Amino acid sequence: MCCTESAQSPRPRVVLADVVVPGWRELASKLPPGAQQNCPSFSAQRRCRSFHSKLVVSAAAAAPTTEEKSSANVPGDRSLGASLPGGRTAIKLIKGGADGGKEHVGKPYTVRGWVRTVRKQKAFSFIEVNDGSTLFGLQIIVNPECEGYSLIEDGQVATGASVAAVGELTESPGGRQKVELKASKLQLLGACDPGSYPLQKKKHTLEFLRTIAHLRPRTNTMGAVMRVRSALAFATHLFFRQRGFQYVHTPIISAADCEGAGEVFQVTTMLRDFERAVESGMPSAGQLDELRAAASQQGGRVAEAKAATKAPDASADATRQEKQAVQKLLELKQQVADAEQGSRLASGIPKKADGRPDYSQDFFDGPAYLTVSGQLQGECYAMGLGDIYTFGPTFRAENSMTTRHLAEFWMIEPELAFADLSTVNECAEGYVRFCIRYVLEHCAEDLAFFEQQYEKGLLNRLQAVADQDFAVITYTEAVKELKGCGKSFEFPVEWGIDLQTEHERFLAEQVFQGRPLILTNYPADIKAFYMRLNEDGKTVAAMDLLVPKVGELVGGSQREERLDVMEARMAQSGLKPEDYWWYLDLRRYGSAPHGGFGLGFERLVQFATGMDNIRDVIPFPRYPAHCDF
Repeated sequence: MCCTESAQSPRPRVVLADVVVPGWRELASKLPPGAQQNCPSFSAQRRCRSFHSKLVVSAAAAAPTTEEKSSANVPGDRSLGASLPGGRTAIKLIKGGADGGKEHVGKPYTVRGWVRTVRKQKAFSFIEVNDGSTLFGLQIIVNPECEGYSLIEDGQVATGASVAAVGELTESPGGRQKVELKASKLQLLGACDPGSYPLQKKKHTLEFLRTIAHLRPRTNTMGAVMRVRSALAFATHLFFRQRGFQYVHTPIISAADCEGAGEVFQVTTMLRDFERAVESGMPSAGQLDELRAAASQQGGRVAEAKAATKAPDASADATRQEKQAVQKLLELKQQVADAEQGSRLASGIPKKADGRPDYSQDFFDGPAYLTVSGQLQGECYAMGLGDIYTFGPTFRAENSMTTRHLAEFWMIEPELAFADLSTVNECAEGYVRFCIRYVLEHCAEDLAFFEQQYEKGLLNRLQAVADQDFAVITYTEAVKELKGCGKSFEFPVEWGIDLQTEHERFLAEQVFQGRPLILTNYPADIKAFYMRLNEDGKTVAAMDLLVPKVGELVGGSQREERLDVMEARMAQSGLKPEDYWWYLDLRRYGSAPHGGFGLGFERLVQFATGMDNIRDVIPFPRYPAHCDF
């Protein structure tokens, strides 16, 4: 139901552009033809079910930017300009267009990239060069008349080397490509020893590529994954920008465990201080007393030196001696401080009387962790800015070696002010569909590669997500469906359990036949304290968005805005309200209905590419016993 149709919705407000942007009529008159219908001032309503179909932004935001205008006529990927730094042209731009680059035949180009293969013939040689802008590189024809041809004869241009080639684009008589570059000049930019170079012209396993994560971007698979990942990141910002969300950078170091699960990485300098003390040698009590006495004596010398400089007949030498005495005193004081710290650490990490670490001596004067979520801080800004989103790294010390878990991963976490669960559902669905549509349009070559090499039917699966409305059922209905399906699961299904991946995928892939679905109203006992308790007292206004192949892609909820209910839920979860005083203040001062969700970005990349292992969709994966590079 649209927000203008229900007085009971927490978002019944109508936001006109003359409220958001003064002078909107003048701005709207500058919109390109046909764009006015997307301006909220003409439609006179804000988004509800229009998250994935309408732009609900001010006229100023709806107008194309200078960057968008300048790239509108570029063939292929419109984000590429006519040339790149150094005067080179991206290979994707050269080969772009429906005719595979034939429209550019006869034009001079400079390309730079890394050599994939070199094939020597009697009369000329072929070099395939890839610059990372596209899946397949550009074939370069080099004949003996070409400047730099000796580099090939001498074997200096080999697989892995970086080169620059200048020449004219010509039609290719071969079947693999429609155009090729006839080089007039070849330059070696960086040599590569073909004997030790790990990436040879053969198929390498993904497991092997993880051991050379610094070089795997040069492979077809990782290059394609990273281009899709980049496109999804851009689509993320584009989606929220078009809908008036503000981008907020939440902290990476936090004193709060958002999930309350305790699987956090601790941030401390006490171990560093202990190691330094060990390296410098733990001082004995006698040595510490000697240093203190020396510092005290030096303090007396400083006093004498200062008195001497104040004498009527003081010389320039007296001033110099004063400076030297003060410098010596400062050095001794630092030695005393280091020795005292070492003495405190002689028995290990500082501890309280009860044996627990004394964090008052730590950097932050208390426990601190790498964040598991930016949600709590994001809520603070949603309660002042309206709709916001975060997009950043999060961390979880979960000792898991599965293909679904990482210790470091990226999260997209929007928070919507004056929103109920249905609004959160609509935003999550709109976001996922927008991203999938974006990569289908802008990453066609890479997706075709994944379809061929990794998952047959990938394109149909993605297209189904882009085209279909998502189903919405309750957790209780899902449990009933699972119990009555006749399938034997590894984890038996009962009301109150946390659904496992096998259950989620079965619902998305079998029950709903590839159609994504949103599960709502989960048991309160298995969800976090900040999720709004429903009237039945047993369930919370939570949602999970399930998709084929991955299972849970999005998790969210309407947040609990009632102070007394939240304090009771925190007590049940074993959390101390005083540790979250600032979060509870949002409920004390101007509380309002609001909600949001979190999406693991790597899982979205997995879903879009068909890659099975989450370690292969992030540049440098972090997981137990693996923190190289």
